Amino acid sequence: MSERDAGFIAAVEEAQKGSNEGGVPIGAALVSADGKILGRGHNMRLQKDSATLHAEISALENAGRLPAAAYRGATMYTTLSPCDMCTGACVMYGVKRVVIGENKTFVGGEEYLKQRGIEVVVLENEKCKELMKKFIEEKPGDWNEDIGED
Repeated sequence: MSERDAGFIAAVEEAQKGSNEGGVPIGAALVSADGKILGRGHNMRLQKDSATLHAEISALENAGRLPAAAYRGATMYTTLSPCDMCTGACVMYGVKRVVIGENKTFVGGEEYLKQRGIEVVVLENEKCKELMKKFIEEKPGDWNEDIGED
């Protein structure tokens, strides 16, 4: 797993799209075992006034209704460590691997993913860190809301 994977590139593109829209700059892409991008999306909580539309949930939604077998062997690429909600979605659908752009800004359910037998890869990507740093500096209240803090 690397920063050159099509799934990771798609996730970063989605994060940039979210940033351009004034939203939380987190992107995700769900990729099948054979390398096909099944769905991609970005955090749209601010844009859609949504309580739950994180990037991973957006990618799953954009993948559409799939049979359970489609998720087996799949990889969820995400630009930031997934929160508990998104971690749960990855566990529920049985993805095989979660590739994370960075986990310095926020550490979500990585240990739980590992406990459930899901491979976790952290890339420590500078672009992902920069997008989050800029957003948090400009919109600290929106960031705290996104992660469920006061």
